[in-house]
Amino acid sequence: MTEGHVKVGLFLTNQHPPGTDMAHKLDEQLAMLRYARDSGWDSVWAGQHYLGEDFAMLQPAPFLGRLAADAGDMTLGLGIMLLALQNPVDVAETVVSLDAVCGGRFVFGVGLGYRDVEYDAFGVDRGERLHRFTENLRITTALLRGERVSADLPWCRLDDVKLAVTSVQEPSPPLWMAANSDGAVRRAARSADTWMINPHARLETVGRQVELFGSERAAAGRSPARELPAVKEIFCGPDRATALEMARPHLENKYKVYANWGQDKVLPGKESFDIPFAELEEDRFIIGSPDECLARLLPWREQLGVDHFILRTHWSGMPLEDTLASMRLLSDEVVPELRRAVPATTDAP
Repeated sequence: MTEGHVKVGLFLTNQHPPGTDMAHKLDEQLAMLRYARDSGWDSVWAGQHYLGEDFAMLQPAPFLGRLAADAGDMTLGLGIMLLALQNPVDVAETVVSLDAVCGGRFVFGVGLGYRDVEYDAFGVDRGERLHRFTENLRITTALLRGERVSADLPWCRLDDVKLAVTSVQEPSPPLWMAANSDGAVRRAARSADTWMINPHARLETVGRQVELFGSERAAAGRSPARELPAVKEIFCGPDRATALEMARPHLENKYKVYANWGQDKVLPGKESFDIPFAELEEDRFIIGSPDECLARLLPWREQLGVDHFILRTHWSGMPLEDTLASMRLLSDEVVPELRRAVPATTDAP
């Protein structure tokens, strides 16, 4: 990591209570984006789920297309697409389209996913998930590089084809891979440009996995990743008590849902989200005053080498004014300090 290279992004989960007026909520998401844009934030992100009956959310490709119109010079990121559920040709065409829409400022994020209901909906057996993911990644990345591709798979048959549209970025948009387990971190090290660190593992776990990521890249003969991004759940208030009062109901509900979905089961060890909030929050979420938020973010920068912080400060049911209040404090008092030069002794993977 080098001086001046710390970036800050906004993660727009765009999850809301079922039955929500999504057109109205889209306007609120755009208000968050415009504030981040005008405050000099570097990127904006959207993710993907299907059949999330606990949360209403838009699919990321059209959502990002709309965000691009108001994002200015910000990078747009898909973090992440559930790649094993897709057709790789459709994925490649979508990626080059989004890269064109945002003028070559697109990041393509992928992940394996973990919810049975999503895989069942697309007819993908549990034992086939990794194979589907690996094959789709191989085909998609080859198409994005402008290569001719052949494939004979049950879900995709190609005979020496290539895309007619090429990406603005050469040879293709950056590929980021989400990973929770050690095996998935190794896969990201071997197959992606970088690992997109999840927002729900503890600092100690991520620290060990950062070392694993770096050593696996070296073993594969790959150079260190040029960027190390991390998504962080964060809420900034004038003091911790106020921040906790505003954030807890919404963040706690999110992770109760994620516990029901089984997201904690893909973390290493015996992590569980089904624990009291005070224990769940510890060394995982960042809630407090500007000074407290900064103090808890700095170890990720200085100890682990994270140089792209993707901040999520809105969760289902949170009023827009509360989110904007957090963003103002982050922009005014936290982000400038976070961007300051990292000591020369810091090692990034």
